[in-house]
Amino acid sequence: MYDKEINAIKKANRYRQRTISNEFLIDAASNDYLGLASNRILFDNAYQRVAKHSFHAPKSSLLVNGYTSIHQEFEKALCQANGFEEGIVLGSGFLANLSLIEALVRKKDILFMDEEYHASGMVATRLLNKSQVFFFKHNDAQDLKHLLEQLDLNKYHRIIIAIEGVYSMHGDIASKEIFDLADKYDALLIVDEAHSSGVIGENLLGVFDYYNIVPKHNHIKMGTLGKAYGSYGAYILASFEIIDFLLNKAKAIIYTTALSLFDTALGHESLNFILAHKKEFKTKIQKNLQIIKEHLHIPSQSLIIPITVGDNQSVLEIQKNLKTLGFAVGAIRQPTVKKAIIRVIAKTDIAEHDLINLSKYLYQHRG
Repeated sequence: MYDKEINAIKKANRYRQRTISNEFLIDAASNDYLGLASNRILFDNAYQRVAKHSFHAPKSSLLVNGYTSIHQEFEKALCQANGFEEGIVLGSGFLANLSLIEALVRKKDILFMDEEYHASGMVATRLLNKSQVFFFKHNDAQDLKHLLEQLDLNKYHRIIIAIEGVYSMHGDIASKEIFDLADKYDALLIVDEAHSSGVIGENLLGVFDYYNIVPKHNHIKMGTLGKAYGSYGAYILASFEIIDFLLNKAKAIIYTTALSLFDTALGHESLNFILAHKKEFKTKIQKNLQIIKEHLHIPSQSLIIPITVGDNQSVLEIQKNLKTLGFAVGAIRQPTVKKAIIRVIAKTDIAEHDLINLSKYLYQHRG
């Protein structure tokens, strides 16, 4: 039924399929930035926490009978660590972005979104009237400012801006000027911290922490547990008013089962572990970034290292060759990126000599 479409995807070297993760490869492909997905102590602690509970599955949505003390305790810990008033834990980052965009952008509001915002946010904009949505050039505060100045903002009740803390494909950090613009225009600012929380900032809490920004009434932080936190799920942090509104209007929160108790407990264990070991993690992060700079000649402030190859076939060949050498890397192609890239994650659990060897190989074969 879809043979022609699948064949066209294959011909363009854009075909994707599932393969069982090879645990014997050195993982430079996943978003497990701090290696916590392999930390058995955190796993055992989370298991013990859930085992003490009278049931181990949420059974229903947060608003029916699925909200437990495990969820509440983690939400409070996230708020305390990040300086926000209130929070919600939910099933995934995709659901979190759907919740935020679909619920917060009302009929008389306007949304400005970075053109490289995550696909979940892009999907959510399709639920809105096209006239409400404007995309600004990637991480370009001046382009956003130009749009804000050109439009008659008095026609709208609310202005909403959506950015990422660290962008998932190219690893660049959100411009501080965008935060300033949000404050100037009293705009709601949605910050997707999926790839920044646990990686940047004085306390490894993400871009708010990185810029030393104290959260305000107009700030919303969304983060995920499936990356640096080595678990699964997501959270939204904001003011009491915004969280209350989401609980009453966001369909992806109201009509989905609550996050699993184990994933929630594991996320909580990881948060505590990161805060307790932030000095060691920061040292290792800087060491890895120095290796990347010295041997790949790519300066970076995040652990996402994109290497532009451009040709889809070449990027797949590089990925295949590295696999034979014992490394797993990402071969990212369209439509995720405009030009094919090898995406290396300089994870903190990669041995120094392995990261050096990987960097040297990629520098020689980057094309």
